Amino acid sequence: MKINKLLHLICLSGSLILGSCSDDDDGPITNQIQEPATYVFERDGESSVSFGGQTTRIAMSEEIIAGLNTNTFTEAQLDAMFAHVEGESNFSDTDLNASNKSVRSKTAASRDYFFSNTTDANAIKAEFDGWIKDQVDEVFDNWTTEASEGVAGFLEEGGTELSIRYISAKGLEYNQAFGKSLIGALMTDQALNNYLSTSVLDEADNVENNNNGVVAEGKNYTTMEHKWDEAYGYLYGAAPNPATPNVNILNYDGDDSFLSRYISRVEEDPDFAGIAAEIFDAFKLGRAAIVAKEYTIRDQQAAIIKEKVSEVIAIRAVYYLQQGKNLVERTVVDYAAAFHDLSEGYGFIYSLQFTRNPNTDAPYFTRTEVLELLDQLMGATNGLWNVTPDTLQSISETIATKFSFTVAQAESAN
Repeated sequence: MKINKLLHLICLSGSLILGSCSDDDDGPITNQIQEPATYVFERDGESSVSFGGQTTRIAMSEEIIAGLNTNTFTEAQLDAMFAHVEGESNFSDTDLNASNKSVRSKTAASRDYFFSNTTDANAIKAEFDGWIKDQVDEVFDNWTTEASEGVAGFLEEGGTELSIRYISAKGLEYNQAFGKSLIGALMTDQALNNYLSTSVLDEADNVENNNNGVVAEGKNYTTMEHKWDEAYGYLYGAAPNPATPNVNILNYDGDDSFLSRYISRVEEDPDFAGIAAEIFDAFKLGRAAIVAKEYTIRDQQAAIIKEKVSEVIAIRAVYYLQQGKNLVERTVVDYAAAFHDLSEGYGFIYSLQFTRNPNTDAPYFTRTEVLELLDQLMGATNGLWNVTPDTLQSISETIATKFSFTVAQAESAN
């Protein structure tokens, strides 16, 4: 996809410049929006940016992941955290308990992918429910059992820092599968396939209201502005300073365990340096385009975000498959380390079904294709215990060929 670099001009005001210039490929451009330096937008001297619901769901997700690695939790407790009901004491944070938000309600719930596809939406939610149940029934019940082929329990990971991994009978860390799959089913699906969708941005009278500066009732933003901000929040809602989330992108300090973390990981690889800025800059310019009522430019920026976030997920899927492959090829295999990487890879493969190819408006991999890849990964008699390097290489190549990177490039990430 060609990105018109002339759109990426920097100024502080975010004002609209009217002029005329041309591009040999894209034709004349009559409206250029000067990109703001930060994700700061105001109306009447007050911020018009709001994504509190996204920050809340990220925080809820963090506690759910922690709970999945705490064997004192019951299935009922974990289910209640996932499908939180306002006022229930499911979390350690009282603000989360008071919230009317939940993670489960927004899992596989985008307008474009699941509004008319309740069969897949329900199946995906059931898979998350199943990982919770299996973690409790299979892994928690064998917390003090040393794992082996066909036997759930714990494994000690070697290296400079000893880690304990708790795995299923087939070697899968359900907590890792759940967490990395949530990156796709919640954060990516909601950002790319819901809030950045024209069906949501332009719904009902959103365009007319945005054109006329009509704000949502009791708010300081137009509905269109807010929808764009909500997509932004699924990436940057936990950042210490969401206006400039990339300031310490190469010294990541753990804003969250989801998209923000893995954009940072991909950015650290010289093969993909600059991807973090591409995503952030597209969010800024797209938001400025909404303010300037320039919807073609808005949609161009949405396309960049969809392409690059999807790429991050694919790169991490291949990275973890390759890390696992390198470990299982060793003469003495550290199964705990290998299964940890492959469990993360499992989640990123699962997340591929929520990606968005801006050229087709469809995922880079369908749900059927994703399930086939996961069957290849886990399909041996004892799952990851028996997976071969050739299988891991084959899955890696299948993923990379849908994107503009190679297996070797993805393998060298951190």
